[in-house]
Amino acid sequence: MGKVSKRYKSLLEKVDSGKEYALNDAVKLVKELKSAKFDESIDLALNLNIDPRHADQMIRGAVVLPAGTGKSVRVAVMAKGTKMDEAKEAGADIVGNEDLVASIQEGNIDFDVLIATPDTMGLIGKIGRILGPKGLMPNPKTGTVTMDVAKAVTEAKGGKVTFRVDKKGNIHAGVGKSSFSEDQIIDNITTFMSTINKMKPASAKGRFVTTAAVSLTMSPSVKIDTQEMIDIK
Repeated sequence: MGKVSKRYKSLLEKVDSGKEYALNDAVKLVKELKSAKFDESIDLALNLNIDPRHADQMIRGAVVLPAGTGKSVRVAVMAKGTKMDEAKEAGADIVGNEDLVASIQEGNIDFDVLIATPDTMGLIGKIGRILGPKGLMPNPKTGTVTMDVAKAVTEAKGGKVTFRVDKKGNIHAGVGKSSFSEDQIIDNITTFMSTINKMKPASAKGRFVTTAAVSLTMSPSVKIDTQEMIDIK
């Protein structure tokens, strides 16, 4: 482990590492941990009591946060015909099909989200090896493969976050910025947790959320009461 800075040590002193805070208290405390000159991102980290090796326990999806993410999102759309016009009118930053495939193959990935209509998935297949490792592969489960491109673009621009449990049962999601109000952060977290809890696999036994914590880009994490998180419906 590298040397801990004086700044980080002072932040650690404000957090009781052995305590699970009530959600309201955790959010209040994490805002007080702001120390960077930039608008730090707020990250929610969960560990779920599931085994993603079983297909029925793989949790993956997307949710639109009521207060947004605070991030500027560049959206690309792979479409044909009138759907290209719909995407442009909805505010997509990049719209194309075969020309977009060629651009991506050349290494031009100047977007954060890629939305595709079902009739372009053949084209998407040509660049799957490029998109997959970067987490940019369109998927129906996250709403990025759809004929309703206008809605998809609007949601992506307006605070939609995608999530996927890793092999150890962890999920991470950006739920705002340090400049957000406490109420905005809490609204985002409760909306996110409501979605996660609804996706609990029937085969999952025991306590669904084993750990939950919130942190800033440059701060230590603050643990949240797991039972409170489980009770959010």
